[in-house]
Amino acid sequence: MASVLRQRVCFTALFVAAIVCSGCTTKTSAAPQELPVVAASRVIYTDLKNDVTLTAELEPFYEVDVMAKEAGYVRHMLVDIGDHVKQGQLLCILEIPELQDDLQRAKADVQTATAEQSAAEQDQKRAAAAETIAHLSYIRILDVSKKEPGLVPLQEVDVAHSRDLEAEAQVASSEQNIQASLSRLAAAKAALEHETALVEYTRIVSPFNGVVTQRYASDGAMIQAGTSSNTQAMPVVHVAQDDTLRLMLPVPESYVGSIHNGEAVSVTVPVLGKTFEGKVTRFADRVQPSTRTMTAEVDLKNAKRDLIPGMYAQVQLSLAEAPNAVAVPVGALDSSGSTNKVYTIDTSGTVHIHSVNTGIQSPQFIQVLSGVEPGEIVILGSHSGLQDGERVQPHFE
Repeated sequence: MASVLRQRVCFTALFVAAIVCSGCTTKTSAAPQELPVVAASRVIYTDLKNDVTLTAELEPFYEVDVMAKEAGYVRHMLVDIGDHVKQGQLLCILEIPELQDDLQRAKADVQTATAEQSAAEQDQKRAAAAETIAHLSYIRILDVSKKEPGLVPLQEVDVAHSRDLEAEAQVASSEQNIQASLSRLAAAKAALEHETALVEYTRIVSPFNGVVTQRYASDGAMIQAGTSSNTQAMPVVHVAQDDTLRLMLPVPESYVGSIHNGEAVSVTVPVLGKTFEGKVTRFADRVQPSTRTMTAEVDLKNAKRDLIPGMYAQVQLSLAEAPNAVAVPVGALDSSGSTNKVYTIDTSGTVHIHSVNTGIQSPQFIQVLSGVEPGEIVILGSHSGLQDGERVQPHFE
């Protein structure tokens, strides 16, 4: 009986010990709860630039279809496609025979008018001399008749007086003839200048430095006069200025206020793999309603002719600049609400939400004007589910 009792006591002791040991094992294997890991970075000082890249097509600074002022036949075509020409350089000579006839006629008219003007001057001199003699004769007879009354008949005095008046009228008439001859001479000279100008139009010259991009006529071709904008006349050549090119940039409405004349831009031509420096030289100062863009022009010097009109170029506009600005990575900004927010983590791992005012933005960073200080830790990426006061573990990227 005693032996059975001892066995039960031992069994009970072992069972209790097993339970105690089992409880000890379970408590030892429980791990503490882990904090959520979030991507993090720091608020830093950095130089920021707000840039925008626009694509445009290189265009000649000037280009024009060179027309003939007078209709005629091409005597000599002196240029061809690809020829570089200077301003005033002869491009083509036209054959217009009737203009030469009109020019000779105008020269003859000038010679005739010159001779008539010379003859009128001689007539005036003769009339003036005759008027002088007639006047002296009248004065002498009149003096004698006054000093010796009755010595000279009054009829002779009257005849001398009439001759004096007639000679004076002849002088006036001759002077009018001179004025008329001068007017005819001026008209003849104007006609000669007109015909000379028309003859000059047979010489077609380049209006500016450039390159011939198209030739429309050959020797012997008939060219019509291009005297109006709606004419169907064929041009002689097409000339494009290529030592300076221009880019017509469609600037979005949101960037219009940042465009200024003289602003430096970087122009990259992908097909050449080169970057050039240019400047904004003019802008339309008006947003097009159809596209909500404003046209701005950039001029590029092309002395080496590396650039060819028609190539596409990428223009980088620096709209704003903030040196040594307080900035956070773009991913740290939460713009989902009515205000911009940044989530920071203090030294104990606690999350704090700050409303911030932002400035300019680059592809990687955004300027923070107020709300956080340099050196603070900010959370990157999605902020959904994070609460103010929550504890997290930052992981710096």
